[in-house]
Amino acid sequence: MSFVSVRNVWQRYGDRSILERVSVTAEEGEFVSIVGASGCGKSTFLRMLLAEERPYKGEISIEGGATAVEPNRERGVVFQKYSVFPHLTVRDNLMAAEGFQTRFGRLRGAARKEAAARADQMLTRIGLSHVAQQFPASLSGGMQQRLAIGQALTAKPRILLLDEPFGALDPGTRLQMHDFLMELRDETNMTVFMVTHDLEEAFKLGDRVLVFDKPRWDPQDPNVIGATITYDFDARHGGMPHQDILDHFPSLAAG
Repeated sequence: MSFVSVRNVWQRYGDRSILERVSVTAEEGEFVSIVGASGCGKSTFLRMLLAEERPYKGEISIEGGATAVEPNRERGVVFQKYSVFPHLTVRDNLMAAEGFQTRFGRLRGAARKEAAARADQMLTRIGLSHVAQQFPASLSGGMQQRLAIGQALTAKPRILLLDEPFGALDPGTRLQMHDFLMELRDETNMTVFMVTHDLEEAFKLGDRVLVFDKPRWDPQDPNVIGATITYDFDARHGGMPHQDILDHFPSLAAG
């Protein structure tokens, strides 16, 4: 049994079809990159994996379980915009992420001390111990994104969902974040799904690269047909595909 199983998933908003006939599986610890032109449903697919949205039709299961009805601790998410709390210190950001999992959304007494200790361990892991008492606004873009990933990892998710997580970073910081993410994946054996518009990044980081696109168009009603997975590349042996293959995907350049 595959760890993540997506079976014949469809999604639509009103009369607009977003995704159709999407089926894919992923094993535990696998890194799956997702590419495609803007508006082809990549982020929608990620939100359904997160259980922030439910599919119009079809099933998404983790280890054979039922399709989730809302986000849970199995799934962590990091967006391009830093999803951190600007009014909290770096350490308190991590503790807040843990506090939200409690019944009343707050930590007290011994639970708070234990959470602080775990936050310090995470800060060491993500290389932010030296800025624990600072506020996010004082951090560089790469440091803020490390904090956002640390927040996502606080709940010890089995699946990490990344939506253009490095798009706003400068090239040097972006390369550092690539190394950081791969180290975390190796340490935790998380299954990772990452949406990116950078084809080179997709093949560099991913074990597989899924291409989302519309297999056909209806000129009378462009919204009637949704996108699906048109290609599933194995990226583990040699990185980027040959240029002859890339020439078949002009829509990716438009992403």
